[in-house]
Amino acid sequence: MPKFSKFFKGLGIVVLIILILLVCAVLWLTIREYRPEKEEALKVPKNTRTLSLDDSLRIMTYNIGYAGLDKSEDFFMDGGSEVQPDSKEQVETNLTGIKKVLTENPADVYFLQEVDKDSKRSFHIDETEYLKSSLNMEGIFAYNFKCDFVPYPLPPIEKVNSGIFTMTDLKVNSAARLALPESFSWPVKTCNLKRCMQETRIPLEGTDAELVLINFHLEAYDDGDGKIAQSKMLAEKLSKEYEAGNYVIAGGDFNQTFEGMDKYPITNTENWVPGIIGQDTLPEHFSFAVDDTYPTCRLLNAPYTGSYETSQVYVIDGFIVSDNITVSDISVINTDFEYTDHQPVQMEISLKPE
Repeated sequence: MPKFSKFFKGLGIVVLIILILLVCAVLWLTIREYRPEKEEALKVPKNTRTLSLDDSLRIMTYNIGYAGLDKSEDFFMDGGSEVQPDSKEQVETNLTGIKKVLTENPADVYFLQEVDKDSKRSFHIDETEYLKSSLNMEGIFAYNFKCDFVPYPLPPIEKVNSGIFTMTDLKVNSAARLALPESFSWPVKTCNLKRCMQETRIPLEGTDAELVLINFHLEAYDDGDGKIAQSKMLAEKLSKEYEAGNYVIAGGDFNQTFEGMDKYPITNTENWVPGIIGQDTLPEHFSFAVDDTYPTCRLLNAPYTGSYETSQVYVIDGFIVSDNITVSDISVINTDFEYTDHQPVQMEISLKPE
């Protein structure tokens, strides 16, 4: 009996220590939680190239997946098992490929998502500096994932500093980080994404109107309510800017498929399934600019097979434009998911006279 008593006493001490450590960990994550303001001004580049109503403009949106989600990868949140790439060299190879895609498809503005600055999953490479140097173009960065230690899964994700990055050589009046509604409650939210929109305001010669650019990456792994709330806030922002007399373009990763675009049917319903977004979610005077010639994203439940029939693919990336803008071309650039789980979408536009 004394032996059993000693065993249970020892077990109780071990359990108590584990509970104390868990409480301390949650307390530490709560204290260190990233808590951005609803609106925060961002540092803007000192560009001098101006834009007029007579100019055409080329814009690209591209989720680069922190250069860690190439065609050989899967991801635990999508039904796979991987947490991060195997080596720093793999990330560097993907960055080189992403650079090639960007430089071979030049744009005036790049909306980039999932760009890491100092994250374990990308071996602490500052991808913003790499991209600025590669394109010889300045950028504006806004955090949407900032955590000292993400404790899940096993092995854990650990440190993440990541966000959305708008690159341009156009003159910029101002830029801001606009917080989107959070999708998760405590304690999960302490080490989860803090989604945002990044606003960039471009002056237009000969008018008081501005070209307002909004780069975003909406919620992915919620129950659907988060995406709905975030889409509603985005719509309100679009309407407000249009009513102020501005030209408005929003673009990025919707994490939702577009109503009526059924070229790539969803056959895998066991893993992540995107929501559906329709024209009725947009305010008056706005419409989607999307293309389904190629898919823009793949499911990360397994490495890419090279076939749309055997790998689940979607169209979830694109743009929203105001009706004072003419879209002359919108196209997905086919990279065969070589360097990331998304494919870039490029759009050419012109501004209608006032």
